[in-house]
Amino acid sequence: MTRSRLLHALTFAMVLIAAGGHSATGWAQNFTKNVVVTPQVRAELLAFAPQGVPVGQPEAAAKKQPVWVGLQLAHKPEWHTYWKNAGDSGLPTSLEWTLPPGVIAGDIAWPVPKKIPIGSLANYGYEGTVLLPVPLTITPDFKPTLTSNTLDVKLKASWLVCRKECIPEEGEFAIQIPLKGSTALHAEAFETAFKAQPRPVMGSVAGILPDSQIQIDGNLLRFSVQGLPVELRGKTLDVFPETTEVIETAATPRQAWNGAEWTASIPLAPQRLNSPSVMPVVLGHGGQGWRTELKVLGTWPKVQSGPGAVGSAGALTAAAAPGSQVSGSAASLGLALLGALLGGLILNLMPCVFPVLAIKVVGFTRHANDRRAHRLSGLAYTAGVVASFVALGALLLALRAAGEGLGWGFQLQSPGMVAALAALFTLIGLNLAGVFEFGNFLPSGVASLQARHPVADSFLTGVLAVAVASPCTAPFMGASLGLAVNLPAAQALAVFATLGLGLALPYLAASFVPAVARALPRPGPWMNTFRRLMAFPMFATVVWLVWVLGQQTGIDGAGALLALLVGGAFVVWTLTLTGASRTWLASLSIAAFGLLTLGIGPNVLRMVDPEPMAATTGRWQPWTPGKVDTLLAAGQPVFVDFTAAWCVTCQYNKKTTLADAGLLADFDARKVQLLRADWTRRDPAITAALAALGRNGVPVYVLYAAGKPPVVLSEILSVGEVRAALAGL
Repeated sequence: MTRSRLLHALTFAMVLIAAGGHSATGWAQNFTKNVVVTPQVRAELLAFAPQGVPVGQPEAAAKKQPVWVGLQLAHKPEWHTYWKNAGDSGLPTSLEWTLPPGVIAGDIAWPVPKKIPIGSLANYGYEGTVLLPVPLTITPDFKPTLTSNTLDVKLKASWLVCRKECIPEEGEFAIQIPLKGSTALHAEAFETAFKAQPRPVMGSVAGILPDSQIQIDGNLLRFSVQGLPVELRGKTLDVFPETTEVIETAATPRQAWNGAEWTASIPLAPQRLNSPSVMPVVLGHGGQGWRTELKVLGTWPKVQSGPGAVGSAGALTAAAAPGSQVSGSAASLGLALLGALLGGLILNLMPCVFPVLAIKVVGFTRHANDRRAHRLSGLAYTAGVVASFVALGALLLALRAAGEGLGWGFQLQSPGMVAALAALFTLIGLNLAGVFEFGNFLPSGVASLQARHPVADSFLTGVLAVAVASPCTAPFMGASLGLAVNLPAAQALAVFATLGLGLALPYLAASFVPAVARALPRPGPWMNTFRRLMAFPMFATVVWLVWVLGQQTGIDGAGALLALLVGGAFVVWTLTLTGASRTWLASLSIAAFGLLTLGIGPNVLRMVDPEPMAATTGRWQPWTPGKVDTLLAAGQPVFVDFTAAWCVTCQYNKKTTLADAGLLADFDARKVQLLRADWTRRDPAITAALAALGRNGVPVYVLYAAGKPPVVLSEILSVGEVRAALAGL
């Protein structure tokens, strides 16, 4: 039995399939143009250079003559996007520029927003049409060629557009600005945006007003601002803090004028996360704004998280929360490493890991009397697991840094990767069952690779273990990974490496403990029976993977994969034949398999419309962005199940704890709305919601109640834990 070449080839194939699928999707979505239109928004990239592009001027002179570009968002009625501080929910619009060398993009010159109430909450954002201008500085390093007539500007933008529900959208834009002459076609739009820019409050020194301040008074912030325009005196002002999650956004400030001094009292947010020493604030009235930075005097009250607010991994989740001041501390890193080690150990108990452990058990029996082979195999397997976790973590961090909304387990959100794993486990299962031996149809040099390179074989088995085990989050693991993605890269990769060490540790320890080898039965005929028995965990895994694919591509995709697996198995069998029958039958089967792949293969990769799958009946309703806030505003508690078809722990909890009749009756008695957020396929909105909870994978279970912090429960859920959380409503 040889698997080394098989594992080499198919691991490489899985990487290619996953990369190809991602690239193809990106290409389809990233077709560059100047205007992107969705059912909610018309987005257009505009340029404004009334004095032309200052090519060849000194940098100081160029800064005085910026070239302006901007993304204009025209919202359909009732829809809105967000300011730099989105308020109680939402995300600000993000702009990523691609510019020629020597051209530097500044920050967004945010116009004054408006306050958008949503039940008991409030957001800061824009309705109607808004332009987000950005200055481009043309430095002396910008040196166009003699044949260049334009300044080429490219933009990748992403925005969250909301009504009662929220939809993440993105687009790629390109525009060419003439190097000779001026550009002022959209002068009116830019002039309107410039007038909506907050002006500095008079009398400030380096942006800070010496006679103005914020005083902390218990759970209130008392504002005192001087230097505002005379025409504002006696008028009510809107308050827009640039620092997020400090004040109660929906509260109406109690404000007054004492001559030239404006004062206001605003309550602190119940879930305050930030404690700044200086607060930049925009004060608005009638669509105009005035900006200042106010010193904060006094002592911030201790942030209250509430009992049980972060579940069994409370410290880890709190450390991972956005804005946490200790996220990079040694203490939080230590907790993350400990959680990752425990999570990796518990992964060995997850059903998705059983097939790989079966392969290693077969390896144990093969080396029962060879301690040195045991140790080398254990070290190689550990190296494969740790290296794969680090590589997968590095890929996740890199893609997230590039703006991709990904979370842990993202590889199984790709139908191509799921199909490749199903094919791999089918072949391994057939091999273990004795249907074929590679030595029957491969050259002897290739067929003996496993015997000649057992260390490489063990290493690749570790790689395979990570491919199927990584989506199976376990206790402590979710919070650790949520924290990891917010740590510096080196610390984050250390968490991923520790997670891999935890997964490999039992086998590594067994490899170095002679008692384990002595406990194994002596080699004999029983090994052949045991080998065939181990084929059935492989086939069970294939069933699970086909079901996962069906959640992504529908019944047609699952059916196509089953047909291809059967066809592939037939091809493998024909290659084990001998004589003339092998020649003509194998050739015919390969040709037929190729035609079958061309005919139905695209169904395996084609995502179906998620709406039919999102529809649920009875108590459970589909989660959508903003739905929790809407229900809370109506006074209804909410329980959210963040789940995925490929998450075995999720399915276990769904069939046990969350199906308990008594617990469901408790939900009904307390009028708790049950929502299910399905992360089987990539969903940036769910990824963002998980990140806001300090998590990066599923399962995650959250109980929300108006005026209280969310309660994050354990990944392996119990009826008692949920009832205890319900008792706190």
